Amino acid sequence: MVSVDTLANALSTIYNNEMRGNREALLMPSSKLVASVLRVMQRYGYIGEFEHIDDGRWGKLKIQLLGRINKCGAIKPRYSVKYVDLLRMPDWLKSYLPSRDIGILVLSTSQGVISHIEAIERRIGGVLIAYVY
Repeated sequence: MVSVDTLANALSTIYNNEMRGNREALLMPSSKLVASVLRVMQRYGYIGEFEHIDDGRWGKLKIQLLGRINKCGAIKPRYSVKYVDLLRMPDWLKSYLPSRDIGILVLSTSQGVISHIEAIERRIGGVLIAYVY
């Protein structure tokens, strides 16, 4: 079966393993975008360590789960947001996070994959790709 969106598959695998109470998740195939999103999640304490396993094909990511994720997922369609939109919190943005200071949105910007908190600090916009809380 062909995997169309590796990020959406990875985040749904993480969420399913988290709800089952597993301590580890195995994601395949891996990609640079998935690894960048995992680094952002790790920086904010949602997941533990992760490692890339090279199997000669696509590669796999082995993730340590900490039990801190209530919900995570990919944002489809991927909205372009400006810096001003991040400050105002429009209605479509409120639909992804449960409250103002709970969770993070992951953006793909010209400076790499960062959270919406870092995007506000750096005063840049980007494309919304994922959410975690």
